[in-house]
Amino acid sequence: MKIVRVLAAPVLLLGFLVVRLSLPYQGFPGEVYVEIPRGTSTQGMADLLAGAGVVRTRWDFLAARVVRGDHVLQAGEYRFTHRATSFEVYDRIAHGDIFYYELVVPEGKNMFDIGAAAEQLGLFPAAQFLTAARNPSLIRELDPQAPTLEGYLFPNTYRLGRHTTPERLCQIMTTKFREVWRGLPTRASVHDTVTLASLVEKEGKLAEERPRIAGVFENRLKIGMKLDCDPTTIYAALLADRYRGTIYRSDLDSESPYNTYRHAGLPPGPIANPGLASIQAVLDPSRSDELYFVARPDGSGGHQFSSNLADHQAATERYRRGLGR
Repeated sequence: MKIVRVLAAPVLLLGFLVVRLSLPYQGFPGEVYVEIPRGTSTQGMADLLAGAGVVRTRWDFLAARVVRGDHVLQAGEYRFTHRATSFEVYDRIAHGDIFYYELVVPEGKNMFDIGAAAEQLGLFPAAQFLTAARNPSLIRELDPQAPTLEGYLFPNTYRLGRHTTPERLCQIMTTKFREVWRGLPTRASVHDTVTLASLVEKEGKLAEERPRIAGVFENRLKIGMKLDCDPTTIYAALLADRYRGTIYRSDLDSESPYNTYRHAGLPPGPIANPGLASIQAVLDPSRSDELYFVARPDGSGGHQFSSNLADHQAATERYRRGLGR
């Protein structure tokens, strides 16, 4: 009987421990964030979690580690919003289930769009991002002519911590651009390529048309013909803080260097952040004698391309009739 009692004691203790660690606990109101720095020991993690009220005591977390096994625990910031067992807390840290914001930046978005998206997520005010994005120092060695970081905030999905600053986000996005650009087999001017690619991105709704649109712009540039690109006019209005969703005659008459209805050649810099496909379209444009394109009225996003003004005017009239104008 003595042997049975000796053997039964550890079993009972283990059973009690498993039951305790399986009971949900919440010692914090609402939500709590726990930052676990790199290099933190298991004991240090236990202290942080207990101090935040995520587990009852540090011993609960340490016991969960003993029962669960020796996993590699992940540093990072963790968000807790409801009652959880010590096992659940341990498993989350073992799996690296850290908290992050997911900032989705589609192709063609500009720095104003990115700032608004970051503000909507709760990262920081849009105005702070715009201040950081207007400083081109992060890209200066690659493009000495860049007026801002516009064009180099590469479209992607970014996972960001709560403490990400506007400057850090700009650094992450421009680093991604460098990675993409250096993977391209080209010696073309990064400034001219990205500037023109931003126009192609804004005009080309269909992927297959982007090289053709790039070809039209290239043809116009070669003969000194104005690009007459609506998105550049919109961008000029955005920079002046007067764009309200519609292009007005005053926008078309604007003397802004970004207004390609008034000035021949490329604008001073990109008007949006192009994706890889638009950059590649500029590096390898379609070869033709086309000088014009206008949207089709069928809602497909496609364009009618023309080589002379008469054909373009006819296509424009068909577009207007299709819209009932």
